Amino acid sequence: MSTIAENIQHIMSDIERVQEKCGRTRNSVLLLAVSKTKPVAAIHEAIQAGQRAFGENYVQEGVEKVRYFTEQAPDIPLEWHFIGPIQSNKTRLVAENFTWVHTIDRERIAQRLNDQRPEGMPPLQVLIQVNTSGESSKSGTGEQDIFQLAELISSLPNLTLRGLMSIPENISDYASQLAAFTKLAELKTKLQETYPEMDTLSMGMSGDMEAAIAAGSTIVRIGTAIFGARDYPKA
Repeated sequence: MSTIAENIQHIMSDIERVQEKCGRTRNSVLLLAVSKTKPVAAIHEAIQAGQRAFGENYVQEGVEKVRYFTEQAPDIPLEWHFIGPIQSNKTRLVAENFTWVHTIDRERIAQRLNDQRPEGMPPLQVLIQVNTSGESSKSGTGEQDIFQLAELISSLPNLTLRGLMSIPENISDYASQLAAFTKLAELKTKLQETYPEMDTLSMGMSGDMEAAIAAGSTIVRIGTAIFGARDYPKA
């Protein structure tokens, strides 16, 4: 068994353990393998281990991987999630290649993704990114703007509003992590009064996965714990 396969197996066991501990339904949490900066060989290993959902942060790199696997493994049903910040000049590539987008934080991006989704493709499954920590360094819409953005997205035919996403403050104690994730879960509950089809919370990474699942996460985004340290290019 490869190291990547062992890592996936270990993380899936952790997810199942936490689900059971919290009284969550089994298989209610999706493991999203964050494959940014990783070569296709590493993704192949993850696929061989049964992984099917992958997250990419950089548009061009992600598109190249989507196209590679579409050509090389057309019979394997992979699900590609875009989880990085989106610039207006890159929305077409995202709209044309990805299944999910986790990082919509303003109306202009939502409108462009809708308008540029190719005819014949299913609607993009989208999440509103919320800046729950208030940190200026973090992307995401403010809590006061979520409802207006949700109203727009729900009116766009080529987007399906599925839920919320956040990258909380990097804190190590469980109680603080749980409080931050619970805040996002409560926002989702409020939105569900108007948009009952919302069913997704993308929150939790390697260091705070347990608190995220306890608060109701349905997608955890795990990269380094699967693939090892990321290979950022040297400046």
